[in-house]
Amino acid sequence: MSGAAAPTAAADELAELTAQEERLLFDTFGNDEAWELGSLLVALARERGAAVTVGIRRGAQQLFHCALPGTSADNDAWIARKCAVVERYGESSYLVGARFRAKGRTFEESSRLDPDRFAAHGGAFPVRLRGTGVVGAVAVSGLPQADDHALVVEALERYLLR
Repeated sequence: MSGAAAPTAAADELAELTAQEERLLFDTFGNDEAWELGSLLVALARERGAAVTVGIRRGAQQLFHCALPGTSADNDAWIARKCAVVERYGESSYLVGARFRAKGRTFEESSRLDPDRFAAHGGAFPVRLRGTGVVGAVAVSGLPQADDHALVVEALERYLLR
């Protein structure tokens, strides 16, 4: 019976992650939006005492960066690797990793991508414009991957669904 539960749990997780991406869309995204969203993420992290680094990119340009106390340059590297996954796949780094896990594989072994450049761990989410597609990414590093992802999604929900 436990064998049937695992595929259902994986399918439920994939459905929820996909639904997040379908509803969390921007109408516009520029420097001001990045500042507001980044500031919201930093405020949420500070409220929780979370030692995270926040990064927001539009294309190749970094629009927002904040490293809270307790973080290191390793967090910057994680953000770069997670954002590379968003750029390549057009989906959140957590969703990409979940797709591999649902097939019983790991991203590192099955993607054939350099793990020093790509990390399908939770925390980077696509900045997707309605009618245009992915134009950037918002990322957090410092917490367990599910918590990194949840923090980004919560901030996006508060920002976009207000």
